[in-house]
Amino acid sequence: MPTPPSQERAPDAPGAHASRDLLVVVPAWNEQASVGHVIKEIGSACPQADVLVVDDGSTDATVRVARQAGAAVLSLPYNLGVGGAMRAGFRYALRSGYRVVVQVDADGQHDPAAIQQLVDALDTADVVVGARFAGEGAYKVGGPRRAAMRVLARLLSRITKTRLTDATSGFRATGPRALPLFARSYPTEYLGDTIESLVIAARSGCVCRQVPVVMRPRYAGTPSQSAWKSMAYLGRAFLVLMLAVVRRWPQLTPEPEETA
Repeated sequence: MPTPPSQERAPDAPGAHASRDLLVVVPAWNEQASVGHVIKEIGSACPQADVLVVDDGSTDATVRVARQAGAAVLSLPYNLGVGGAMRAGFRYALRSGYRVVVQVDADGQHDPAAIQQLVDALDTADVVVGARFAGEGAYKVGGPRRAAMRVLARLLSRITKTRLTDATSGFRATGPRALPLFARSYPTEYLGDTIESLVIAARSGCVCRQVPVVMRPRYAGTPSQSAWKSMAYLGRAFLVLMLAVVRRWPQLTPEPEETA
């Protein structure tokens, strides 16, 4: 379960909390070697954005490095996973008056140069996925893992009524209609932040789409998944998808109409 807001450590303020358009949320767990580079790249590529690093219970110098790089930091008391970190980020964005949230991972694989492309795509969508397998870059996955990912993408394409080639990408933009939904109901379970979140969005009336992006190697460290772990991951992914399909999700609350 996500940590109640009262238990979250108060973040460093990026300003006076006036209404802003764009917040880039960087969930980070023990990413001291890369998070500073990512923050600086975001600032160069998208200077109009504020950056919030959600420290997901790190035990290294992630918080110190993030602050030194100029980001606001929201520290969680223990590790919740990406879903829990992102729900905290969505709640922070909603409370602070932001209209758009873009998730960028702290390991350097997401290219901040594509942030504006994702944001522009929100003109015709509520959730935009930066897709790795859509014709850009040289990122490849082979063997049974790629076949399973294709099946997942096809199933989610039917649910969301749009063509998706990358169901598990965490490089995403969330617009004003989906932001309150995710602040309230973003899944915190394992894999929920990718697969289940798209089901929630689609079942709640949000429009989802994808744009092609380039995926890069990590700045530091090594991927945690071996071939065996990758297959186990995908097995869980199918289970998450099936459970997400049968669960009931809230409809979006219509925004009140403005009166003259």
